[in-house]
Amino acid sequence: MDSSSEISHSQIDSAPVTTLQVDFTWSKFQARITQKDASEPLYFIDFHSVKAPHLVFRSSADGATIGTGTLHVVAIDAKYDVHGHKGTIKALKRFKTMYTHLSYAYSESETPVPMTWTSSCGFRSWDFICLDEQQMPVAKFSASTYTMKKIGNIDFMGPKAMSNAMRDEIVVTGITLFYCMVLRSTNFLSLVGAFFAKPGPIEDGASAKP
Repeated sequence: MDSSSEISHSQIDSAPVTTLQVDFTWSKFQARITQKDASEPLYFIDFHSVKAPHLVFRSSADGATIGTGTLHVVAIDAKYDVHGHKGTIKALKRFKTMYTHLSYAYSESETPVPMTWTSSCGFRSWDFICLDEQQMPVAKFSASTYTMKKIGNIDFMGPKAMSNAMRDEIVVTGITLFYCMVLRSTNFLSLVGAFFAKPGPIEDGASAKP
């Protein structure tokens, strides 16, 4: 389910401004997100396998929920909420990992702008790359393919790499998309959902509501 892209490796692999590390804690069935090589977490992710939302993202500072992610057994899209902005991570292709979501954090106005997620898969990692309207990479979530404890790293790049709002949005949408693709890869019903899906851009105002 990988998708090809015209983006150069030099753009994607350029030194990130900041990197977050995502680790899974089996004892608490929870993920911790920290600055790379730091010990204090920035976020916690609670997982709910049965009830929605299936992923709950909390700030480590006060425990407040910053966002949620909801997966579907059949449908190949995913739902999310970031600071009250509800939206859809919508498939652009049926059988390639190419998705879009509407971003308030990256917009210069009150109108959200479309972001594109694409991917590539190697022996050690499954990379999910977020592109802005100009198809320039702004973040990359590299999920580990060979260990379940160290989920992966999130690299941020570009002019808004240090924005807290952008960081929150990428953490929620990127990790929700990753688990959406894990579900698609291991669930036969998602193949049925792909046949009946209506991939394509999100219509204005259809899937990002305050």
